[in-house]
Amino acid sequence: MAGKKQKPAGGAARISNRKARHDYLILEVLECGMQLVGTEVKSLRAGQARIDEAFARVRDGEVFLVGATISPYAQAAEGMQHEPTRPRKLLLHRRQVAQIESHVKQKGKTVVPLAIYFKRGWAKCELGIVEGRRDYDKRETIRKRDQQREIEREMRRRNR
Repeated sequence: MAGKKQKPAGGAARISNRKARHDYLILEVLECGMQLVGTEVKSLRAGQARIDEAFARVRDGEVFLVGATISPYAQAAEGMQHEPTRPRKLLLHRRQVAQIESHVKQKGKTVVPLAIYFKRGWAKCELGIVEGRRDYDKRETIRKRDQQREIEREMRRRNR
């Protein structure tokens, strides 16, 4: 069927940051790689990660994901475990790092992860350059979404 989405291969979960899409206005989206250790990859494939409190920080010309929690892998030995909340290096081109850095220097803009997923076997992170939303902006968005839902519902009812 053409309308159905395919499930990621290998049972790999897509960890998304739904809170970011609600709290922030997304201006731009970038895809980047992640530098991980073996047990982190296995935990990510099992869907054992949280990115709702995470953000990206530029340090010495490199971008790091700070505040993301990847749970320890249960089947690994104690000595092989990774630190769950360590900063993880994000793999970007120099131009992309400069672009992110210029955005972050502007007042009110930040970089947050929107999703972590696997693409052709590689761990990818979807970064969003965002501005914070005010409460009235959030209410406006909710109202527009509800209105659109009502319109679609009425159109379906009329087309029967």
